[in-house]
Amino acid sequence: MSGDRLAGLDDRYDLIVIGGGISGAGVLREAVRTGASALLVDKNDFASGTSSGSSKLVHGGLRYLRSAQWRLTLESVRERARLLREAPGLVDPQAFLMPVHRGVKPSRLLIRTGLLVYDLMAGRLASCWLSADEVARREPALSRDALLGAMRFEDARTDDARLVQRLIEDSRAAGATALNYVQVDDLLRDQERVCGVVLHDRLANTTRRIEAGLVVNASGVWARQFASATVGAPSLRPLRGSHFVFPHARLPIAHAISWLHPHDRRPIFAYPWEGAVLYGTTDLDHDVRALDSPCMTAGEASYLIQALNLRFPDVNLDASDALCRYAGVRPVIAGGKGAPSAESRESALWSSPGLVSITGGKLTTFRVTARQVLTEAAQQQPRLAPRAEQPLFEYAANSDASLLRLSGRLGPAIAQQLVAQDELMSTVGATPYTYAELKWSAGHEQVHRLDDLLLRRTRIGLVSARGGAALLPSIRIVVQSELGWDDARWAAEETAYLALWQQQHAPL
Repeated sequence: MSGDRLAGLDDRYDLIVIGGGISGAGVLREAVRTGASALLVDKNDFASGTSSGSSKLVHGGLRYLRSAQWRLTLESVRERARLLREAPGLVDPQAFLMPVHRGVKPSRLLIRTGLLVYDLMAGRLASCWLSADEVARREPALSRDALLGAMRFEDARTDDARLVQRLIEDSRAAGATALNYVQVDDLLRDQERVCGVVLHDRLANTTRRIEAGLVVNASGVWARQFASATVGAPSLRPLRGSHFVFPHARLPIAHAISWLHPHDRRPIFAYPWEGAVLYGTTDLDHDVRALDSPCMTAGEASYLIQALNLRFPDVNLDASDALCRYAGVRPVIAGGKGAPSAESRESALWSSPGLVSITGGKLTTFRVTARQVLTEAAQQQPRLAPRAEQPLFEYAANSDASLLRLSGRLGPAIAQQLVAQDELMSTVGATPYTYAELKWSAGHEQVHRLDDLLLRRTRIGLVSARGGAALLPSIRIVVQSELGWDDARWAAEETAYLALWQQQHAPL
């Protein structure tokens, strides 16, 4: 049972952050380093919105060069390099191939020129040309029809929800407080100034008023939910991006492969991720009335499968071959562009007395965004000014791949502690997740529902057939005591989880 979590809070915090996605978690991580008292709340689970439904790429934004977004690309390239250095095992290098076909634009020269600029921004020449024979040797499933070769370049990948969780857990270890399933019902005001929040614990059904020196509204696509946050706010254009996850055995690729969709020339990609293959993405206007439950449509599925079979015709995949589907809604700033993909991915920052709001932006640049938020906040509360830059996480280089992975996801100290539990270090089915991870998350990471554990703390529900239904009996044995659930509660959670998975993630 959760108990009355609000009763344990302080009466006042220097900073209260609304929103437990990547933006809010980044602000919390930087804020706690200032010595300020900080509280973060999310009305659902941490990273349960956009920050678990992204494409999971930490990329420099190669496609932004086409629209001359030089600053955004340069900033993204630098942050990608930093994350690779400071979050090994959580943010990992990902080699890309961009096939070039005879008679299909863009040309080899244009791609090579763009990648040269990309490399120069990163400070090193990493891209190169591969012949058609070399591409066929490395990626035999890729179509050779009119293939001239491919450009190879480097970006990075992550588990977006795990990145958010690591930021939150490291912030808590440094003295911050973070609570999921706690909704902000209203903002407190002292005349024209926001001075706190009214919190509602959705688990315990309790309410409490908490004062704040400053409130940061980092609620993404919900950024305009409070009247106080609409003053000076930009117009948002929520855009849905949908993805498939396929078994690696059905789409056996070793690199990330990127190409343009034949219908609208949008970049799409497939790459190995968490033992499976992630494939996407779409970019469509999303109905604001359905922000809490974005789902891939049949039209999006057809769009993605059409392009997949163009480049992998012999694999002959269909939507029903996928392990799952998932979708996320991007909080994009409306810039008056016709095509959704033409809109800028820049963030937007605005403020009023006692309140700073942030939305938009990219996963890759969350740290830069967080420091911009605190710089703005310091105009009202000087003690919130960001300190000198420090490494994002405590990290330790390690040649053992499994230990490096655990260190990145959970932190070096916890990883060493879990590795000592030999009996729990076996993986859960064919997934890369261990029973030790499951047990740790259940006991220490505010898991209140089974989908918290299987869709966000780990991704078992995305990379396993039928959401991991066949694995639930063994998962139950390991985590039930940690969660404090009796048999009746487990049965209810299992039923609710499988129904949710069927509704939002089952292949079409």
